[in-house]
Amino acid sequence: TLILTAQFVLGYGFKLGDALWYGVFHSISAFNNAGMSLYGDNLMRFDADPIILLTLSLEVSLGSIGFPVLLEVGRHVYNYIKDKKSKNRFSTLMHWSLSTRIVLTGTLILILFGMIYLGLLEWNNPATLGPMPVWQKLLNIFVLSVMPRTAGFNSVDIGQMSSESWLGMDILMFIGGGSGGTAGGLKIATMAVLIFIVLGEIRNSSAVNIGKRRLPRSLQRQALTLLFLYSFLLVWAVVVLNLITDFGTDELLFEASSALSATGLSTGITAQLPAGAQILIMFLMFIGRVGPTLVASSLAVRIGKGFIQYPKERPTIG
Repeated sequence: TLILTAQFVLGYGFKLGDALWYGVFHSISAFNNAGMSLYGDNLMRFDADPIILLTLSLEVSLGSIGFPVLLEVGRHVYNYIKDKKSKNRFSTLMHWSLSTRIVLTGTLILILFGMIYLGLLEWNNPATLGPMPVWQKLLNIFVLSVMPRTAGFNSVDIGQMSSESWLGMDILMFIGGGSGGTAGGLKIATMAVLIFIVLGEIRNSSAVNIGKRRLPRSLQRQALTLLFLYSFLLVWAVVVLNLITDFGTDELLFEASSALSATGLSTGITAQLPAGAQILIMFLMFIGRVGPTLVASSLAVRIGKGFIQYPKERPTIG
């Protein structure tokens, strides 16, 4: 809030009261991954302002990695500063839980993937990044990579991006951020578990391991269940939207992915959708925010095993 307020005063000539209000609003909107702006063009007027864009991107990232990760990182840093005489300060600082390692590593990978993918596709697009100097292109590519997970701010016109770029952003929105935070989506840890399940099956491993830790089978079933339910709901929504609107599948998939992941980005067609489609979009936003948490918590409840166990049989698959 202080950084944004100072920039609004010094860089844009705002009165202090107005600058403070705009700073507070956008700061909260960023950290809570709401992505709502007080400007009609969202953040497009700030596409050449690294102070505004980087500050909001940092807040979005901090909110999206999840409060458990923030608390663990904060605790480790505090202990590192406190134990000045300890010889094991650095090793203690770097000893993270598996969940934190997955979220931090996954966040870095997704940001780099987004920057490379969107940068290659939009670098010469005359309606988005094309006219910008190199440093400004890199700045906005970084913002484009951070915001779909899952903030909703945009510094370039999403509607002018290519359909291939929309697909890449669909993937980022589908995955989302860390568990226990302000981001939506399937969540980074869930996707990591799914990836290692596939790798374990390819390697014919007897167990699924991540970072020298073995994952319980119950966790693997939870991840597969969440993937199926999330994917089924997304596909169902896109099919319904196709039936009741005249827009293309690319645009509707983007709208549905954005709503289900609680991102809030749009190609610009939301206001033109019929009432039924807008109601469906609102339904997806609600389910996307509440549903995964509710499903995950219900799946985590241990149910006592029954006294009957059926004989095993392996059906043919693949």
